[in-house]
Amino acid sequence: MSRIGRLPVAIPAGVEVKIAEGNVVTVKGPKGTLERALPIEMEIKVEDGHVVVTRPNDLKKMKALHGLTRSLIHNMVIGVSEGYKKVLEVNGVGYRAAKQGNKLTLNLGYSHPVEMIDPEGIESAVDGNKITVSGISKEKVGQYAAEIRDKRRPEPYKGKGIKYADEVIRRKVGKTGKK
Repeated sequence: MSRIGRLPVAIPAGVEVKIAEGNVVTVKGPKGTLERALPIEMEIKVEDGHVVVTRPNDLKKMKALHGLTRSLIHNMVIGVSEGYKKVLEVNGVGYRAAKQGNKLTLNLGYSHPVEMIDPEGIESAVDGNKITVSGISKEKVGQYAAEIRDKRRPEPYKGKGIKYADEVIRRKVGKTGKK
């Protein structure tokens, strides 16, 4: 059995899970609603406050889909009840971030400011050199945070660029002069 797939997903108070035709799962909670079509091979049932995922057979593909399906449902439930958040840090002389409405403006040493518009359902906030990306979909929050980071990845010599708050940059030693 899949160690993750066989675990039931607990449904917290205030969260409602509906399973429609073709394994379309809708999760409603205090923060919003998420809907996703999951693999039709898996059997998804709501039993006394838990969501249980079972697989039809032990083929390699089914084993993989079992854990995936359970994780996706779990992430949806956490998203609508608590939400997701990623924090990025802007490091470097003259590097700064600003927010106007739903537009994030980054000055990253290029000849022009980089402007990014928040995707639907995702919010970003700037506090000094920190950018906080938050929303109910784990996938969208992670994707938008990765896109912001890609505008100027941290470099290994001075550590300049945009990095995740919990990311550790492996530093390299610079050049040494001739003797």
